[in-house]
Amino acid sequence: QVQLVESGGGLVQPGGSLRLSCAASGSILSIYTMGWYRQAPGKQRDLVATITLHGTPNYADSVKGRFTISRDNAKNTVYLQMNSLKPEDTAVYYCNVRALAALRIDDYWGQGTQVTVSS
Repeated sequence: QVQLVESGGGLVQPGGSLRLSCAASGSILSIYTMGWYRQAPGKQRDLVATITLHGTPNYADSVKGRFTISRDNAKNTVYLQMNSLKPEDTAVYYCNVRALAALRIDDYWGQGTQVTVSS
């Protein structure tokens, strides 16, 4: 199986920055796409950003120019640098990876980390 451990959430003022990290471990043979999703209270879980195995990013329109996704394949870790944060960025952020483990490809989710943007 694959375990994901997220870190880096917290409370920040509008205009501030946070960096999220998500480290994958377990019986991983290969990791393909890695990404971040978020879910605000009463809303569905939405894509924030994804990054392919070879480093091609994709962003939701709402975060383009403010957030940067990156990955370290040697560490099986994905990062989300969030700048110019707005109150509407407040949500639980979930890490997602598509990985080959136990001879099958599955999507795995982290436990979520709270990001609150408030003055």
